[in-house]
Amino acid sequence: MLFPGIGPEGQRKLATARVALVGCGATGSALASLLARGGVGSIRIIDRDYVEPSNLQRQSLFDESDASQSLPKAIAAARQISAFNSEIVIEPQVADLVPANIEVLLDGVQLILDGTDNFETRYLVNDFSVKSSLPWIYTAAVGSYGITLNVLPGKTACLTCLFPEPPSGTFETCETAGILNSAVNLAASIAATEAIKLLVGAESQMRRTLLSFDLWRNEHAEVRAENPRTGCQTCGERDFIHLAGEGRAHITLCGRNSVQIHERHRPIDFLEISQRLRPHGTVRHNDFVLKFWPEPYEMTLFPDGRAIIKGTTSAALARSLYARYVGT
Repeated sequence: MLFPGIGPEGQRKLATARVALVGCGATGSALASLLARGGVGSIRIIDRDYVEPSNLQRQSLFDESDASQSLPKAIAAARQISAFNSEIVIEPQVADLVPANIEVLLDGVQLILDGTDNFETRYLVNDFSVKSSLPWIYTAAVGSYGITLNVLPGKTACLTCLFPEPPSGTFETCETAGILNSAVNLAASIAATEAIKLLVGAESQMRRTLLSFDLWRNEHAEVRAENPRTGCQTCGERDFIHLAGEGRAHITLCGRNSVQIHERHRPIDFLEISQRLRPHGTVRHNDFVLKFWPEPYEMTLFPDGRAIIKGTTSAALARSLYARYVGT
């Protein structure tokens, strides 16, 4: 490694580094590619979703074959990365990060990177980060806008310091506002560089601000975040409400005119359920996901019992469809 900020010793540190990436959509897939190509030795990719054709414009790690097979993003990412860097370890986890599994899924890593698409998960990660004194990097992009923040527990502001309450009401997503892939890649590039600084031991070079930018309007802003906020519920009072699962919905809206149903401890036998579902609509599956079309809806089932019901934003209807075809 010729770059003096890293050098041979830094490259050795990267080779032994272990990071977790929560979410592998637009920013997550870009982060995964950058870190893997940069030589980070072990990357655990945690994602609950599957690849769709509409993803390919902004999710640079995937291709049409991944979408045609409806591969889970974590599995597709692991396969794609192994094709260009077979010397590192990729741990795909097809899972929804929740309070019940966060300690297991984030065990043994040095850094958490944010590739998710919702604040519920981000506040959960923030709680876990502060409680465990484990650094994480918040990253998001939508439209032409991107934002990122380094959280170094006990040293810098955390997410709750800057945003005491999660956003309420409706707000734009990639599905409703579109997204420039250049905004995704810029946000991911900044976050990946900050991650590399931390992993090679150059923490003093890390940015201590909340950085946001709008590529279309040629605007950028920074908010100081070098110190925790006095009285912060998370890093000041150490009240980890999100880690405790307070207010967490059993059914959540997940974009794309869809509802996600969280059903754990319900293992799904794809072969058995396929036979039951075929009289009611088209069914296809692989080892990782089953898709079923009871017109006019689309149901995606995962081996752990989780489901995404597409074609509605009604939690009641989604639960009814799940009960009708999978069970109560």
